[in-house]
Amino acid sequence: MTEKAKTHPITIDLNQFKLHIALKNRIEVTLHFNSPSRRFYLSVIAFVVNEMKKLGKITSIPLEGRHELLALLNDTVGGSAGSSDKENLLPRIYRKWQHALPNLEEAPLFKVLGRRKEYDEGTGKTYPFTEAEKDSWANLFEYKGSEENVRLKFAVDRIGASLDDVDIIYEDCLNGNAWERFISSLRDKVEVKHEKEDIYEIHQEPVAQVSPLGKWRTPWPSQYRWAALIVAIGVVAGAAAIAIWGFYFRHTSQPEVAPKEKIASLQHEKPSVVVPPSTEVPTTPTPPLEVASKERMAFPLPDKPSIAVLPFVNMSGDPNQEYFSDGITEDLITDLSKISGLFVIASNSSFTYKKKQVKIRQIAEDLGVRYVLEGSVQKSGEQVRINVQLVDTTTGHHIWAERYTGKMRDIFALQDRITRKIVSALAVKLTTDERERTILKETENIEAYELFLKGRGHHLHLTPDDFGKARSSLEKAIELDPNYARAYAALAMVYWQGTQIAGMFRGLGEKSWHEARLKSNYFLSKAMKKPTSIAHLVASEIYLSRRQYDEAVAEINRAMALDPNGGHTSMGYVLNMVNRPGEATDILKKGMRIDPYYPANYIYLLGMAHFCMGQFQDATSLAETARKLNPERKSMEGLLAATYAQLGREEEAQAALTTYRKNAAAKDLKMVMYFWPFRDPAVADCFAEGLVKAGLPRGPFGAPKILNENRLKGEEIRSLIFGRKGAGRIMVGTELSFNFTEDGKATLHEDTGSDTGKIWVENDIVCVQWENIYGGLPYCATVFRDPEGTPERKNEYLWVTDVGFLQYSPLN
Repeated sequence: MTEKAKTHPITIDLNQFKLHIALKNRIEVTLHFNSPSRRFYLSVIAFVVNEMKKLGKITSIPLEGRHELLALLNDTVGGSAGSSDKENLLPRIYRKWQHALPNLEEAPLFKVLGRRKEYDEGTGKTYPFTEAEKDSWANLFEYKGSEENVRLKFAVDRIGASLDDVDIIYEDCLNGNAWERFISSLRDKVEVKHEKEDIYEIHQEPVAQVSPLGKWRTPWPSQYRWAALIVAIGVVAGAAAIAIWGFYFRHTSQPEVAPKEKIASLQHEKPSVVVPPSTEVPTTPTPPLEVASKERMAFPLPDKPSIAVLPFVNMSGDPNQEYFSDGITEDLITDLSKISGLFVIASNSSFTYKKKQVKIRQIAEDLGVRYVLEGSVQKSGEQVRINVQLVDTTTGHHIWAERYTGKMRDIFALQDRITRKIVSALAVKLTTDERERTILKETENIEAYELFLKGRGHHLHLTPDDFGKARSSLEKAIELDPNYARAYAALAMVYWQGTQIAGMFRGLGEKSWHEARLKSNYFLSKAMKKPTSIAHLVASEIYLSRRQYDEAVAEINRAMALDPNGGHTSMGYVLNMVNRPGEATDILKKGMRIDPYYPANYIYLLGMAHFCMGQFQDATSLAETARKLNPERKSMEGLLAATYAQLGREEEAQAALTTYRKNAAAKDLKMVMYFWPFRDPAVADCFAEGLVKAGLPRGPFGAPKILNENRLKGEEIRSLIFGRKGAGRIMVGTELSFNFTEDGKATLHEDTGSDTGKIWVENDIVCVQWENIYGGLPYCATVFRDPEGTPERKNEYLWVTDVGFLQYSPLN
């Protein structure tokens, strides 16, 4: 091509049926649409470009009302390769624009001149293009609507070009004149063809016309059809001319002619490599989507755009890659839920539809949303492809669909592009913080990210075996990236839940429950260097276990700010424990709307809220329902034991307590109440009284009285400990003696041996680290004065530690 010919980045040559692209530093290629059916699709591209040029803007062009023109293209340049019937032609164009035309690598609808196809990892012949080149080409093809209501755009603006950068050439004409002359030549061919057909038919026996099976329509003789077509085209052209008269008045005073040197260079260009054309495979049109009914929706539509993101389909062919497609879906839901202008269904409910054949309409009605996003993920080595489409279920139309292709190292950027596209399509107004949010590139090590996704996938299964696999994957992720805060947070959560949920601890492979518990603290300290929502969730529950109530509330609020869909049950639990059951009920009900297929934990926590309000009958009914839904969650039995007892249902209370004690550390009342950190002493006493009525031993000391006004400050703790000896008793009853020096050295003695370590005070808490006990891991405690304690009983003070209660009295 000459230098002058290269002045326009995109040229559609209807003489040779070639499309030339020359984007500076991005892509330079000539595509030959080298068969009748392929010529048809290049003609459609030219039609869309010409319509945009007539309108003077890059926009979607509706195909409704253009069927006769499209049929003309199909029956002439397309060689009648496919049916011209509207119900077949429009869906065919729609699918090719959606799937085949954007595919530069496999090139099902054109031949790439100057390049040879090669086998790619045994998956078939493909052209060797970079991801940037493939993306540039694929991004040109944008569409809206559905197969029966198609709107096409040749989105040159998405590759940094304008309408002036696109030329249509035919014979020696350019753009609008070229298109009109091209169409005129096709009409001439049709008229000549029909004259010959009329002569031929005089000498032949008439043949009965039969419609395809199941499709009854009135036959329309071809000569009348094309006569009507010519009239229709004239009417359409006339109407278009009137509508945009002002535009043409400015631009058509002189005929627009393509430079002769450009025409010559394009016509004489020869490919350096000859590749046999691919075969176009006909496809069966899919039925239109059914429209969702607002009247049938399980919930009223929210007052802002509502969306459900369905689990992305794993297209890799390898079931072991399921974690990756699930992880991409989870992250997309999390990113969308951070946008205040959107209502996003929680992943728990979205994943209910995984691998189920359910109509989009039904999903929208079940979840009470207007929009549904579905997609697929294909990962092959370092390459990843994500196909996404957004459906408006109230109209049945696809708002948009795109393919995102790139390297694994670009996965966070791809996710961010999808999120931004959804926000743009739904016309959501972002806040200042949301606009300024940058791509969350949590790790530079993509292998570590994949291991994180594997670990999270195992964690969500909530079995001891999966907890062990989750721990292994997350630890490997941290080995690859020692600064991976999100992996540290997930590991902290695995260890914390492993010591909270009965039976999970066995899967972690730790020597003791105490060490597993303190591992959670250790990994959390790493995660807090760059805190995530998960980290704040774990921190809130650790603070709660130490009875640092204000800190627990602050942390759960931070967690919800970072992931508004991810912490309703955690917040409900914290609010119940800090004696705000009304707020807990509100937040739980809000979570149940976001998560319509909510787990039993929501109902259980609502029951706990009613218990805190003294509504024992309601608490019992809710806890019983939760137990039926999830009989494996044995903590529900503790709540039921207390509520049954308060209602006088003694036999049921005893049975519930028996089940609870089999699955929890429940030697006596003191041990049990460590795991029920009620802030309000009246609620704590009521719960403890119920457990005792159900048959739980009170023990020698009963339930400790923990009042905020009795909590020691930092200086009080220092004066109590440093330079003094002390004695105490842990929850299981073992007696201990301590010696603390002024400089923080510590010595411990018990019946089974002794240990040394260090002790320090920070932010009104005391922390201890022994050389051998608990694997050398540090733990911390708040310290409360016990007004009823005595030196003889060694319980003047209560340390509420990360691993239980420690009764303590100074000895000097």
